[in-house]
This record gives sequence, structure tokens and C-alpha cells, in this order.
Amino acid sequence: MECRDTLQSLPWKIHMAYKEDWDDAMNLAWKTFLQFDAPEYSREGIRNFNDFVTDNMLYRMFLSGAYQMIVAESTKQMVGMITLRDNSHISLLFVDEKYHKQGIGRQLLTALQEYLSTELDQHFMTVNSSPYAVEFYHKYGFQDLDHEICRDGIRYTPMKIQF
Repeated sequence: MECRDTLQSLPWKIHMAYKEDWDDAMNLAWKTFLQFDAPEYSREGIRNFNDFVTDNMLYRMFLSGAYQMIVAESTKQMVGMITLRDNSHISLLFVDEKYHKQGIGRQLLTALQEYLSTELDQHFMTVNSSPYAVEFYHKYGFQDLDHEICRDGIRYTPMKIQF
């Protein structure tokens, strides 16, 4: 599936990630986390998030197919990424700041929903939304399952959507 960014006339392509996409995706997640989420997190939370995106076990899970990733790439760089664990839970969703509000996050969610429906016969997704992303997920139709929780320094609101 290919999309076009009409504001800057830069195309981007949404696809299942390849092995060589891993480092760029985790770097994008870390960079975007530092910009938008880290200011609201404790040092413990920032450290735990860094430990998560640099974990070799997570990478091995990705290589084995137990941790799926879909990416959005422009002609020159990765501009967004979404990951799935446990066949229904969004683990990471990040879009480069320059590409915010251009529909990439929504397209990544839609691609993941299509993957879940067609490949796994799954008809719901869950996410632990950071405070920064709560309104984004609400716009897409996610419903809160609980109030905001803080565990190991990570702040999140558990959410779910049926489709």
C-alpha cells in the first residue's frame, strides 16, 4: 500500500518491516519518545523505556515472527512505525515529528487492523497509551479500560478497540 503526503509531495510506503528496518524503527521510537513522552516521565520511566527499545530479546522475538512491525517510509527515511505483541497489543506506535497530523499514525493503525483481521482472524486491539497519545487513540475509537496507571515509571492508560 502506498500513500502520498500531499503537504510536502513526499510519498511514503506502509509495509511489514524487514530485518534491516529494526534499528531505524527503534531509533525513531527513542527519538520521538524523548521529544513527546519523556518530559512527563520519571528518570526510572525513561530508563525503562530505553531498556525496552534496546532489548536484544525483543529483537530476537521480531526475527522469529513473535513481535510484528509495520513501518511507514518516505523515499529517504522511516517516518513511522507500529509494533504488535501477543497478537493483539500495540506495543509501540511512533511517527516522526515532521510527519505528525498527516495521517500516518492512522494509516499504520489501519494496516495493523487489516493484518489482524485477515492474517490472525483477530477483531480487537489493545494499547497502553502514553499520556501524549490518549487523544489520538480516542479519535481512532479506542475506549479506556482503566484510569492512567504508572508502573516502573511508565505512565499509560489501558485502551481497547473492537472492529
